[in-house]
Amino acid sequence: MPRFVRYLAPLVAFIALAGLLYKGLSLDPRHLPSPLIDKPAPAFSLPLLQQPETLISNADFKGQVTLFNVWATWCVACRQEHPLLMQLAKQGVPIYGLNYKDKRDDAKRWLQMYGNPYLANAFDAEGRTGIDWGVYGTPETFVVDKQGIIRFKHIGPLTNDSIKRDILPLLKQLQESDG
Repeated sequence: MPRFVRYLAPLVAFIALAGLLYKGLSLDPRHLPSPLIDKPAPAFSLPLLQQPETLISNADFKGQVTLFNVWATWCVACRQEHPLLMQLAKQGVPIYGLNYKDKRDDAKRWLQMYGNPYLANAFDAEGRTGIDWGVYGTPETFVVDKQGIIRFKHIGPLTNDSIKRDILPLLKQLQESDG
């Protein structure tokens, strides 16, 4: 085998790997694909944060277009997005919460301090429901249509831009349609 061929194979492999890494650096981590988009929301039944004797489930979403926001008191970015959730709630957007891997008393105090934009909050102390929903971390927000189908997932804190560009137009479209 010619000597240059022996050196060419590692060079080609290095160039290919460098190209893949370069491509990966240009991707937006907030746009991770979710296998749950256009599929029914994962079934769950959890106690309410405020009333642990009462259960909430994904069936409570059906019949309305909702946001399902995964949050925690230990999440710095959740505090950053919270005022935007409060604004959405004031505009009449139905928001359900999933308090994720948290302490119940901490979460109740947090909502008393910063306000409660949620129609109801499921309490997921161990994070199992979050895992079923494909949660990478908090905050994450899902748009669920009237039939309980997940139509959109936003990873990270909501921003004014993401709400205007992605969330509000989709909510309007889904509210006007049968989906």
